[in-house]
Amino acid sequence: MYHYLLRVLPRPVLIELSVRLRSILELLYQGNRFTDPINGKSYRSFLPYGQVAQTKRHNVLAPGTLSLERHRLMWLYLQQETDFFTSNAKVLHIAPEQCFYKRFRKLKQEQYITADYNSPIADIHFDLHHAPFEDNSFEVIFCNHVLEHVEDDKQCMKELYRILKPGGWAILQVPVDYHSAFTLEDERYNTDELREIHYWQKDHVRLYGRDYPDKLRAAGFSVEENDLVSRLDPVLVEQYRLDRKEILYIVRK
Repeated sequence: MYHYLLRVLPRPVLIELSVRLRSILELLYQGNRFTDPINGKSYRSFLPYGQVAQTKRHNVLAPGTLSLERHRLMWLYLQQETDFFTSNAKVLHIAPEQCFYKRFRKLKQEQYITADYNSPIADIHFDLHHAPFEDNSFEVIFCNHVLEHVEDDKQCMKELYRILKPGGWAILQVPVDYHSAFTLEDERYNTDELREIHYWQKDHVRLYGRDYPDKLRAAGFSVEENDLVSRLDPVLVEQYRLDRKEILYIVRK
């Protein structure tokens, strides 16, 4: 039903529905045990997230912004280790997350461009295998949890490298199985059930392993494996409900 509504409802209606839903959840979950650093509000708990038992996580979806662990970690990185909130950088945000969309739009105005294959909230629609931008177009790119969905991730990485300006940087997060040295990609896993078992989600076509940064380097990027969460106070890690294992992949051209 949710995906049907995404297809048929106008963008302003979708945004209004999302705002109303978040307002209701904030009232239901109000408290002071956990805090979402994106909006600074606290709650008695967060919501669960995930469709099936093997991937379902509890107390991870923030009621007010609908942010997950990775979103809150990215926000903290942008706040603490970049000039994103004060610079005039031109930004491309592919598959923009709801928790960031309005905040980044208000902050960056016309310098903030959103893109997706078919999302109604995106400014531009295109296939990432062939991005419709000139070389060296953007100083900052966000492209999170996209590359595990595309047919040819090497080609998409090359496109991201091509359109990033020299000296620019990007955050390119993907699901990573840190227990595996290599990315799992097998044409035999060709049904929703098999993909959900092996790739953690039915619309994923691969599951990255610890070789993910090597794949980014092969596309031309220099890669920083930023372990911000390990440098935070453990009390804040729990209060913000962050994933203690997550690494931020910051790439530069």
